[in-house]
Amino acid sequence: MNRYHFTHVTEFHYDAPVSESYNEVCMRPMHDERQSCLSFRLTTSPGSRSTAYRDAFGNWIHQFNIHSEHRHLTVEAESVVLAHEDLPMENAPISLADLDERRDDLREEHFDFVATTAYVPHHLPEVDELVQIAEQGGDASVMAFAQSASDLIHDQFKYVKGATHVHSSIEDVLKVRAGVCQDFAHLLLSVLRRRGLPARYVSGYIVPRRATEGGTSLEEVIGGQASHAWVEAWLPVSGWFGLDPTLGAPVGLRHVRIAYGRDYGDVAPVRGVYKGQAGQRLSVDVRVRPALDGDGHEQLQETASKPRKVPSSELTQQPARQQQQ
Repeated sequence: MNRYHFTHVTEFHYDAPVSESYNEVCMRPMHDERQSCLSFRLTTSPGSRSTAYRDAFGNWIHQFNIHSEHRHLTVEAESVVLAHEDLPMENAPISLADLDERRDDLREEHFDFVATTAYVPHHLPEVDELVQIAEQGGDASVMAFAQSASDLIHDQFKYVKGATHVHSSIEDVLKVRAGVCQDFAHLLLSVLRRRGLPARYVSGYIVPRRATEGGTSLEEVIGGQASHAWVEAWLPVSGWFGLDPTLGAPVGLRHVRIAYGRDYGDVAPVRGVYKGQAGQRLSVDVRVRPALDGDGHEQLQETASKPRKVPSSELTQQPARQQQQ
């Protein structure tokens, strides 16, 4: 059954009362030909009323404000998503030489996804080296290059929670040769864009295998109670093609998409500002389970998260961005 129930809880605990909290949330899954968002509910404590709009990339953004004094803020997003089987991609291999001939047209058509950003710089010697190695790892087609680049990052960089922080650049990842899914997605974006291939950052969830096998217990999303991130590359003629350098596995029904962007900065789950001098503790809990039991009935279960202390170096005014693991 490819129908899943997600609960994404973010909690902020403040050292002293704060007020006039203005926030944006990017947590509503996409609804398109590849997946259906059957329901979505956003609740906050203290309570608030939210408004929503679509951003330039088509993502749903919810806004809410809390004007009264408070010492904690809880944001809970619940969604039920039905994943659809992907249609076969059109088999029209494009060579890297053909890509070079289309480079100017692709840059004009997909400028946002080939341009450099703060998280995704292009002109680094280490990135050029990865491009050269990836070019040698396939049959000189664009798809083979993209897959080779993803596999290269998966094989040469180690997944280590805490090796980086939410504002880390790919330069930090290249130095320590380690990171989390957010870092690996940014690094892959840099390699693909450096070669002239449009590529976008994808924020979402990865459904654990036990959930796909019909288990009824709550399952944590990979990365330890956090959301996931991967990449989609634009293949001329074929369209967008998913790559997951963290898992090193094909992008499929277990990948549930929330938002697209140039990099993490476009799709941060929660961000905002508040009035006050208080420090904060942040906790994040993402849970997924089959949305239906064996009899076809909806399954609902409470979830909660325990606060963790955020080092002072990670604190922003409000709220601290959630690193995607």
